Amino acid sequence: MKTLHLIILILLFSGCTVNPKYVTDCVSLCTAAKNAGLDFSNGPCLSNDYYPDYVCDVAHNPRISIDNLVENQCSAFGVNASHFVEVDASCSVISVV
Repeated sequence: MKTLHLIILILLFSGCTVNPKYVTDCVSLCTAAKNAGLDFSNGPCLSNDYYPDYVCDVAHNPRISIDNLVENQCSAFGVNASHFVEVDASCSVISVV
């Protein structure tokens, strides 16, 4: 949780306009999916539409080739969404773009 707080602080002080709630809600989606037993081995998309213009995606950290397969990425990214929050299988934030 310290890492999440640090990322939010960095976003706030870097001038980035990402709403910190988008990050915390993606982590919450990840936690709920993990608790429900969702298989994270392929780096699934958790949501294509949890906020307008944002997707929430799981990837490996460091990334592996399976993370780059189209079927393992959020289909809305690059179409209806131009931003993403990416978390790892432990629901730790990897990146926010």
